[in-house]
Amino acid sequence: MISRKSVRSAILGITSTTLLFSNLIFISQPSQAAPNLADVRLKVRALQEDAASAGEAAQQAQVELNSLNRTLASVQKQAAAQAVTVSQFKASLGNIAREQYKSGGISQSMELLFSSDPSLYLAAAGSLEAVTRKQSLQLRQYSAAKQRLTATSLTVNDKVALAKAAQARYTAQQAAAQDKLAQAEKLLASLTKAERERLARLVNDQENADQAASNALVAKANLGSGRGALALRFSIKQIGDRYVFGAAGPTLWDCSGLTMRAFGAAGVSMPHSAAAQANYGKKVAFNELQPGDLVFFGRHHYISHVGIYLGGGRMVNAPHPGARVKVESFSGSFGSLSFYGARRI
Repeated sequence: MISRKSVRSAILGITSTTLLFSNLIFISQPSQAAPNLADVRLKVRALQEDAASAGEAAQQAQVELNSLNRTLASVQKQAAAQAVTVSQFKASLGNIAREQYKSGGISQSMELLFSSDPSLYLAAAGSLEAVTRKQSLQLRQYSAAKQRLTATSLTVNDKVALAKAAQARYTAQQAAAQDKLAQAEKLLASLTKAERERLARLVNDQENADQAASNALVAKANLGSGRGALALRFSIKQIGDRYVFGAAGPTLWDCSGLTMRAFGAAGVSMPHSAAAQANYGKKVAFNELQPGDLVFFGRHHYISHVGIYLGGGRMVNAPHPGARVKVESFSGSFGSLSFYGARRI
């Protein structure tokens, strides 16, 4: 099982890298042939979006791993209880065998019972003459308990394998997110110090402008009522907070961390994963969206982003590293991601 401590360490490691990208400040030697500043900005944005998608995939793998670990613990507990039952039946039957031995030797029934194939006993149980009716019931219960234990043990092995696979996916997606940020860092390091500072100012100015525009939009929006409206009001209060992988408040967020806490404030418990949240509530058509609905985006048949619908083709969301929580427009797509559907919680 992956420990909470290791998950926290992974998130903190990514958080440190992400905060560096939020300011776009890097110390390096200037390149002999620095690329165009506008091109760098676009490429960095694309890498940050890819990193956010990989980070969200890691969140989904973590949700799956937690679920598998809970199931595994339950099945292991069941197997332990069944093992105790088998042991108790075996001890009781041992007493029967000893009594039969004292009265003239172990009969064919007991030899069959303790063979490596319990089915041999079941096949012959109806004609065994040396065991009383009560003893016969005990023998059948023992055989059935032994078979249940074998089946449960196989289930345990299956769950262990699934948990290991989920943990491997989590690790791979975390590494993919880090790799995308490392590529962005390398790209930014190719700029001169003056260019990096200029780019940082441009990004910061854009985020300030987006924040002001977002606040203006929500001030005149009709937020509706119900759970979705409560979640929407919560998310609006976080406008201006920064995006960080794996974060779920109170001042740092990723996309599904924000929606999870927003609906938690409305009394709805959901996992920290956009893909998992897409299984909650009821499906809503694009032309029937209402404020407070969850809207999902992704690519390659995988959901990797979620926001809360504000109205007018806009949503409140935590977009990607280097950005803040804001209101953004979408239609059939959002950046490089396609619209994958909506749910009303």
